[in-house]
Amino acid sequence: MSSWDLIAIAAVLLLGVPHGGLDGAVARRVGWPPGLAAWLGFHLLYIALAALVVLLWWQFPLASLSLFLLISAWHFGASDIADTGSHWLPWIAHGGLVCIGIPSQQSALVEPIFALLAGPENAILLMQAMAGLSALWTVSLVSYVGYAYFHPQYRKPLLSLLILLGLVVILPPLISFALYFCLWHSRGHMLRLWRSLDSAERGRSLREAAIYTAMAWVSAGIIFYYLQGSVALSLVQLTFIGLAALTLPHMLLVDYADKIKNKTEALP
Repeated sequence: MSSWDLIAIAAVLLLGVPHGGLDGAVARRVGWPPGLAAWLGFHLLYIALAALVVLLWWQFPLASLSLFLLISAWHFGASDIADTGSHWLPWIAHGGLVCIGIPSQQSALVEPIFALLAGPENAILLMQAMAGLSALWTVSLVSYVGYAYFHPQYRKPLLSLLILLGLVVILPPLISFALYFCLWHSRGHMLRLWRSLDSAERGRSLREAAIYTAMAWVSAGIIFYYLQGSVALSLVQLTFIGLAALTLPHMLLVDYADKIKNKTEALP
């Protein structure tokens, strides 16, 4: 693992993970009740879901990594076009960048990462699956270009996607993922949520985000200390299994509960 890979992982942990610190604000916005009991219930449920993901990963690494890639594609695709629309074709094109584009364009470098997360044999199976999906994703990407021609609101997201794809082609996978996750996905999510909060809620949410982020960093440091294996193995497992654990409750809030509430409010 190069020094640039280490910097990329550090960026994901230090700059990317904090965007989930605003999940408390999302929970309140979707109707989570106030009060100490409700507050404790929310955090216990959040931690329980994250712990369940970690437990299942150690027991079923191939299924867990596959599911993580699938829900990440769903979440990233929805987030990338959140300010534009929700049509299925742009959604698929954007969602496939990280989960299909990076493995297919940087297969020689991604397979060892998958091997650290799910075992060498499972990594081979996943890479074969990514190779098969690559052609379908390429078709969706080309179709997206034509779609954006007739739907101008998607031209800006398309341009961003093509720029990011260029970075995926020329940069190592951990670096291109860190650039996407920190500078595009996390930044966009935080800006959208911040704009939606009133001034009173912003102060509370900012304090919560700082506390949650500090707790996440401390927890990551403790887990890293007790993990057995090489530094590379421990960092990759900590980063991506940790992201998977946090993605499930985060996605349930952002991509399910919050969107249902927005649709309900939009009804006459």
